[in-house]
Order: sequence, then structure tokens, then C-alpha cells
Amino acid sequence: MERTGPPARMTGLLAAFSAALLAVGGLAATAPSASAADADVARNGTFEAGLTGWNCTGGSGVAVSTPVHGGTSALKATPAGSDNAKCSQTVTVKPNSAYTLSAWVQGSYVYLGAEGTGTTDVSTWTQSAGAWQKLTTTFRTGASTTSVKVYTHGWYGTPAYYADDLTLVGPGGDPVVLPAVPAGLRAGTPTSSSVPLSWTAATGATGYNVYRGGALVLSATGTSATVTGLTASTAYSFQVTATNEAGESAKSAAVSATTTAGGGGGGGSDLPAHALVGYLHSSFANGSGYTRMADVPDSWDVIDLAFGEPTSVTSGDIRFSLCPVTECPNVESVAEFKAAIKAKQAAGKKVLISIGGQNGQVQLATTAARDTFVSSVSKIIDEYGLDGLDIDFEGHSLSLNTGDTDFRSPTTPVVVNLISAVKSLKAKYGEKFVLTMAPETFFVQLGYQYYGSGPWGGQDPRAGAYLPVIHALRDDLTLLHVQDYNSGSIMGLDNQYHSMGGADFHIAMTDMLLTGFPVAGDQSKIFPGLRPDQVAIGLPASTQAGNGHTSPAEVTKALNCLTKKTDCGSYATHGTWSGLRGLMTWSVNWDRFNNWAFSKNFDAYFGG
Repeated sequence: MERTGPPARMTGLLAAFSAALLAVGGLAATAPSASAADADVARNGTFEAGLTGWNCTGGSGVAVSTPVHGGTSALKATPAGSDNAKCSQTVTVKPNSAYTLSAWVQGSYVYLGAEGTGTTDVSTWTQSAGAWQKLTTTFRTGASTTSVKVYTHGWYGTPAYYADDLTLVGPGGDPVVLPAVPAGLRAGTPTSSSVPLSWTAATGATGYNVYRGGALVLSATGTSATVTGLTASTAYSFQVTATNEAGESAKSAAVSATTTAGGGGGGGSDLPAHALVGYLHSSFANGSGYTRMADVPDSWDVIDLAFGEPTSVTSGDIRFSLCPVTECPNVESVAEFKAAIKAKQAAGKKVLISIGGQNGQVQLATTAARDTFVSSVSKIIDEYGLDGLDIDFEGHSLSLNTGDTDFRSPTTPVVVNLISAVKSLKAKYGEKFVLTMAPETFFVQLGYQYYGSGPWGGQDPRAGAYLPVIHALRDDLTLLHVQDYNSGSIMGLDNQYHSMGGADFHIAMTDMLLTGFPVAGDQSKIFPGLRPDQVAIGLPASTQAGNGHTSPAEVTKALNCLTKKTDCGSYATHGTWSGLRGLMTWSVNWDRFNNWAFSKNFDAYFGG
């Protein structure tokens, strides 16, 4: 896909973009001239003080002593994966003023530019600079612009570039001072796992940081935020600071709040501490063969009936029926199936209807589809006496409209209506309603790098599209078991790519869910980590079940690392979670086909 400016690039499921390079803004046709009062207002543009004043994405930049254009130091920045090694600083400027931005660069595809000018942002670039080459561009600030961001960056898949002697010549702006300390911090009504906070706007603030027990837990641009992922019946202390270009204020006075009793996510309080989740092919046959509900071993704590599917993509009308006898000769009768469900529930198991799957595209684009979804899913739950719902939306069921950029307040109808529908089902069935989700990594962990169509458009709008659903329903969520299979390589919190098939992938992907992460790298939009009892690892039960099969030995390594911090390999987790709920697999049928190797390993590990 082509567009004006540098193309976006993504790696992951069904997402790739052209690497064709297009020229972006260059020199102004009539550059304004500098006045005698103008000065260089950039900080440490010579890099003689290392990277002081500069921020380089993904730790991509270092100060080096050779090659240099002047002095004894220069910037070296190395693109890696989807990171173009952007190094930037925010500079104080005056409104309605002319500026000239220059830098000496060396390397292939090196860019120099300015953002937030208040008029037209500018950039210039060189395709190949084997020796030091000077880049220059100019701009004029807007009527209310008091700061701009100047930057350099390279391009994806190219070697390191070098920059030195960067200057921004123009009138210096008024110095920025630290913002005032926020006042009036208040705690709203807590739930079992969250506390809403609000405070009074602080003079000079452009953002806020929220602290829990002295540790930074999230950032916000407004004067309210909700801290999530908390433990039930627990007292917490919170503080907030104000931030701007000059830095961070002192912490506010603390406020305390105690979460309510409960927890465990919707319907999760009576699950075992470590649970095994499996999908049962109830409505179709495949190479694994049909397994009757009564023949599912006791190892399985949550059984997801696969699948409830819509009558059409946008109808919201979900239907479920047992596999036809012509396709599944050993299928039980409906009466036998219902009786077997009751027997499983009497033994403490949960049986859910799973909606979607690979072929069941569901797009609740209208409120009418939303309401039909609620009524039709309720009918299935009531008819079979089920415990709840599993959302297994795949393919094109969820995507984000252009301009829907904040997972905390989504605007896309298919997302908003799904959240509303699930909340209606939870309200109808109450606290015992079990809610699970099985998204693919493309819709969750890829959100660390990309969210929706991105700031320039052109990215796959499905990237990270499950994040607003998970976030809005986190207090109702029993289990999230992301599919760690059929996935492209995904960047973890170590800014390295991780691939399917070994312990490392599951460790990195699960660590992201439990730790939380900035969405699309935006530190003001932190997706908070889930509680460990809300998270299970999703894996294929056999090599035939899906790409990314992981051997039992590697599964054990992943569990050891996440629950005991042993066998971690090269990835450093951000915690140790003995309360990790367990494992999910596709599927019960494929595990039976593979002589129950998956469930036997689970039972051996957790003493089932």
C-alpha cells in the first residue's frame, strides 16, 4: 500500500506493508531568513554529552567516538525489526517564529524532521550518505506553539545511521518550569479489582503519572484514571504527579482505598486454583474425530462448546447445534448431551458456548445486531443449561475505525456493541456467569507496537483490536487465554521478536498480559496487566491441531519460568506468578487423538 510519507511496516498475522520509499517534505521554497537575535535552541545537538536530552526508541541509540563530524562524539542509531531508530528531543520555541533545522548525517535512508510545529510539520532525508552530508529544512511555528519535537531516524531493515552537530536556529522560547503538584486527589467507588481516581488539574501540566504504593502504574493525559488489576479486599495507597517538558512534579498527598470482596473474575471463584480449559468440537467433525461430552476426562475444568456461529456476518443471530449424524456417526442425542453437561457441572466443571472460531465471523455493527446477539446467545445458554460464554472472534470480526486510537474509550461500533452485549449478558446471569476470551496474538500483544490503522493510516485496522474489549470487561473476565499459536513473530517487552514453538514465546507473551504495556508505544496509554488468576496460556494439543505446537517439556519450562522464575532462558520476566490459572488448548478432540499427552502433562505438573 502506498501513501505520502514513509510507509508503515508490520510483522504478524496477515499484515505486511510495502517498503517502497517516498520522498517526504523537503526544503521550503521560500525559506524565512534568520535574524541576528536567533540562536541554536537545540540541546546537546553535538552529542558531546552522550544522549543527554535525547530519547531513542527501543534503546536504539548510543553515543560513539567514531565516526564524528565535529568534536569527539556523534549519535549512532540502529533500526531493528519494526523500529526505525527514531531519536528525538522536545525544544522550547516561540509562537509565530521562523526556525531552521540542520544536522550532519551519514548512512542509508537518514531522516531529519520536526513535529508539532503548529503549522506544517517538515522532514527531509537522504537515500545514501557514504560520507557526512548536511540535511536542512525550515518551518514556522503556529500562533500558540511553544514547543516542537525535532528528530532523526533511519529506515526498517537498514544498517545503523549516524548524526552529529544538529542545530535548531531561531528565537529561544520562554523556559518551561515544572508543573504544580496536583491537588484534590480522590478515590471513587472501588470494585474487587479496580479503583477509580480523579484530581484537580495542575497548572503547567501536560500529563499525569499515577503511583500505587510508590510505584508508577499508569500515565494519563486527563484528570482521572482507573487503576486495575488489584486484589480483592486489599487496602491500597495512591498518589499522582504532574508532568510536562521540564519534568515531573513532586507527588501529591496520598489517598487510600480498599477493594471490595470477591475477585476471581466473573464466575471464577469456584474454579480450581489451576485450571485446564479445552475446546470440544461439538458442532462439526474434523481429522481428530468426534468426542462425546460424557467421554471428556475429568482433567478438563472448563469445556468450551465449539462453536456457536452467526446466520450471517452482521446479523448477530448466533445458532448452535450438535454435529449431524452423517458427519459424526457417534454423536449423542441432544438429551444425552444435555444430561452429560449436567453431570460435568455436578462434578464442578464449567461448560460454555464458544462464539466465533475460524469460520464464524461476527460483526455487531448495529445496535439491532447487538440486541439479537444477546437474545440468541441467551437462548443457547438457557437451552443447554450452560455456565457462560467464550468469545473466540477471529478473522475480520473485530477491527478499529480510523481515528479510534484510545483503547480506554473505543468508538468503533463493532467493539462498543460487543462490550455492551457482554455486559448485558453478565447483568442477566449474575456473578456466577463465566466469561472467557480466546483472541489471537495479532489482536492483543501486537498492540504493543501497533494499534488500529495507526497515526498515518495504512496499518491493518485489526491490530490490537481486542484490547478495548478486554479492558472494558476486565472486572467481569474469568479467563483470558490468548492463542499462542497460528501466530507470526511478536515483539515482547524486551523489544525482541519471539516466535512460536518453544517456551520463550509463551513466557514473553504471558509476561505482557500480566505486566501490562504501553499501547503502540504510547506511555500515556498503558494497558494494565491482568491478575494471574485471569490468565491461562493457549496452546495446540498436538502437531495436527495448529501451527506452533509446543512439546510437553517446553510447556513445563514456560510454567516453571512464569510461576517459579526458573527455566526462563534469555527472557527476563517482570514478576513471578504462582497464581497463574493454567492452560487452554485447541482441543479436547485433538488431545484425545494424541493419546491425551497435553492433559496428562498438565495433571502431572499441577498434581491433578
